[in-house]
Amino acid sequence: MHYVFPVQAKGGSDILSVVQIEQDYAMCATKFKKMICRPIGAQFISDDLISLFEFVQQDGEIRTSTERHYRLVPAEDVTAADLENYKKNSI
Repeated sequence: MHYVFPVQAKGGSDILSVVQIEQDYAMCATKFKKMICRPIGAQFISDDLISLFEFVQQDGEIRTSTERHYRLVPAEDVTAADLENYKKNSI
């Protein structure tokens, strides 16, 4: 299967809007008709914390299917053991 991952990102006081996700689905339906649309939203919570969302269309509505939070750290703070754990726990 082929996928399209349109991304909406917001920071500060800006908030992700369902209208933007609906527009992403519409754009995918127009430009990428044979691909599966999987919209992603990114919301910066603070300087070092980000929330990522995946959305789905269900019963004619946009719903959040997945929400995960990630702490952003300098590359030098990531150990080899961390990287091995990420590999084991990847989707």
